[in-house]
Amino acid sequence: MDKDLEMKRHSLAHIMAAAVLKLYPQAKFGIGPVIENGFYYDIDLKDTTLSPEDLPKIQKLMKEMIKEKIFFEKKETSIEEAINIFKKKKQDYKLELLKDLKEKGTTAVNELEGLDSIDNVSIYTTGMFVDLCRGPHVGDSKKLKSVAFKLNKLAGAYWRGDENNKMLTRIYAVAFETKEELKKYLENLAEAEKRDHRKLGKELDLFIFSDLVGPGLPIYTPKGAIIRNEIVEYSRELQKKVGYKEVYTPNINKAELFKVSGHYQKYQDDMIEVKSHYTDEAYYLKPMNCPQHTQVYASQKRSYRDLPIRYNDFANLYRDEKPGELIGLTRLRCFSQDDGHSFCRENQIKDEFLSLLGIVKESMETYKMEYRIRLGLWDPKNPEKYLGDAKIWEKSQKMLEKLLIENKIDYTKEEGDAALYGPKMDLVATDSLGREFQLSTIQLDLITPGRFKLTYTDEKGTDQTPVMIHRAIIGSPERLMGILIEHYAGAFPLWLSPIQVKIISVGGDHIEYCYKLADEFKNNDIRVEVDDANETVGNKIRKAVKEKIPYMLVIGDKEMNSNKLAVRVRGSEKVKSIKKEKFIEDIKEAVKERRLEL
Repeated sequence: MDKDLEMKRHSLAHIMAAAVLKLYPQAKFGIGPVIENGFYYDIDLKDTTLSPEDLPKIQKLMKEMIKEKIFFEKKETSIEEAINIFKKKKQDYKLELLKDLKEKGTTAVNELEGLDSIDNVSIYTTGMFVDLCRGPHVGDSKKLKSVAFKLNKLAGAYWRGDENNKMLTRIYAVAFETKEELKKYLENLAEAEKRDHRKLGKELDLFIFSDLVGPGLPIYTPKGAIIRNEIVEYSRELQKKVGYKEVYTPNINKAELFKVSGHYQKYQDDMIEVKSHYTDEAYYLKPMNCPQHTQVYASQKRSYRDLPIRYNDFANLYRDEKPGELIGLTRLRCFSQDDGHSFCRENQIKDEFLSLLGIVKESMETYKMEYRIRLGLWDPKNPEKYLGDAKIWEKSQKMLEKLLIENKIDYTKEEGDAALYGPKMDLVATDSLGREFQLSTIQLDLITPGRFKLTYTDEKGTDQTPVMIHRAIIGSPERLMGILIEHYAGAFPLWLSPIQVKIISVGGDHIEYCYKLADEFKNNDIRVEVDDANETVGNKIRKAVKEKIPYMLVIGDKEMNSNKLAVRVRGSEKVKSIKKEKFIEDIKEAVKERRLEL
């Protein structure tokens, strides 16, 4: 994020808080960080409830305050003095942060709180509003005059993300350097709301959630299952091309497996425990496949001639996400991955990575998504988050970065974004609205094979430890499905569409022929549906358009007595006349090549 724009957004958050305090003097403030595209502030308004209609009033006051040239006055003070200041202000949430800072040396229950123990803390005063804040801020409010911003959303947020705490009012805002940027962003936001996969998923009958089944546990309808299966089958096909062999591993595993891998020690809070009625052993639903794949490798003696050995797996995974953090298909408790692991020698790493990058690139071209590469490194200031020591991390990171440089692959670095056991190369895809999503990943692991005592025999008959490469082409098929619903606005390419052809009967005399034609399409593996409802043709077409069917065939007397079909293409009101045999062959070819259309 641009540092100057970040500072302006942070300053606007304080102006917003000052405006809220002026309008609602009883307000108590939680945290107000900068986030992507803007900022928010969590506020306790006691008995007052804000509605969206209140936001323009706050925004208007903010603009008036900006014109007044209000200064952002910084004061360095001791923690004790700061506690006294916020006691007088009756700002209980700031007092809690200060007490944590005093007693624990940090406030980082929530990473956005962002305060660590130092001798002094900084306090900023903006008009009537006083905040505990590290800054920096602009000098005065007039420097925000050119910034285009909008208070755009209200939400509830538990204090410090803990559902046992009070629910605060969160006011969201977006802010950009120019009015044009703000306008474009708001237009994209409106379009994103129309494309929300939770909304379209319901309208297109793709998936459901049931209170009886549980949060974050999706159920796919027949149409949704088709899309999910097509995504899985495509990933399966790509993996087979580069030598991966599919395995299937159990959903539950003994805790001991995860203790050896290190996930138990570092990841236990995100794992779901399972109890047996008959044994005292602890079991967990698996959150990842890599520990199981080490056991497939370890089941036989391996020679250097056998390597690389590659496994892929689509078994379900489970993570104990908080209910409030679950988002449709993009954040789940139960999901799968097009997950795979390669066990290889060090001199095979380069070829493995390049072959994987090749199929990742192919998949992104098929899904019509742009992407960039991000190199995830460990955070040397917090080594306790990772397995292994600094020496092995230095080695693995140098190996991975050298590979990128030698192959002239553009990339950005992200410190602290490494996996538990090694650096990673993530593919960050951009959808049709310009939003970024991390999908593919290729991770270099010099640690896990040693923890499981995996070996192979080299040319001299000596035992060596293999390298392990973790990788996913698109990550979770379920998550990708949610992303693609929005990327395509529900208008899936032909190969992914649950129904590829809708046959519409003009009248009752044409129904029998429609079903005969449908059988012919089915025999050619074309997904087809007949609309024989006693309705007008116009109504049937409107329904098919709403269902975003790629091709509609209107069957009347003319079509029954001809070898040609009247084909209406999605997105067009024009009707094309195409020979039946050619239409069938064109569809089969387009599906086979996974093209968007004929």
